[in-house]
Amino acid sequence: PKSKWLQFYVKQFNTVELNNSFYHLPSEKAFATWRESAPENFVFAVKVSRFITHIKRLKNLGSAVENFLSRARLLQDKLGPLLYQLPPNMKRNAEVLGSFLSSLPQKYQHVFEFRHESWLDDSIFHILQQYNAGLCVFDMPGFTCPLVATSDFAYIRFHGSASLYSSCYSNEELSQWAQKIARLGEKVKAVYIYFNNDAEAFAVKNALTLTKFISIA
Repeated sequence: PKSKWLQFYVKQFNTVELNNSFYHLPSEKAFATWRESAPENFVFAVKVSRFITHIKRLKNLGSAVENFLSRARLLQDKLGPLLYQLPPNMKRNAEVLGSFLSSLPQKYQHVFEFRHESWLDDSIFHILQQYNAGLCVFDMPGFTCPLVATSDFAYIRFHGSASLYSSCYSNEELSQWAQKIARLGEKVKAVYIYFNNDAEAFAVKNALTLTKFISIA
């Protein structure tokens, strides 16, 4: 049953990415329950509301960010990175990014997934570095994202290699990624890795396999 999913999950993994927060803001009770249900040292990454990233596009936000953070911080010591996934039709705008970053509380880990290739530029990486904000490295069909660390943590998302959200990574692919991740891990304090290819439980299978490969890389 769904009520037992988290209980099972935390026995296998030490972090999860909350995606429902992208579509609607979970209740205070939901965040509190997640925190209480997870063991010590478990980390929740939280995907930030699409109202902030897709509708307002990081501008003229009013109290939207604070409203979101007021819920997310209920995870307390189990709150990990805050993921800002920008829409694929939002092109590079260094001024908007810089202004937005300057408005964010620096005590949190902020990470950005850029779905338009124009953002993948050294000038943008430099802005992220100024604020210790992360570049989300992600793998998906038809898109090449550089394996770059712009903060003291790394954040990697696997969306599927052959087909978006619904393909299983081969052992060979995961072994190659494990080598890359091991090298990246030498430059940062922590690496957060999430699989989003959740059709037919591919994500769970691939995550367990990658964990094994990283341990021997």
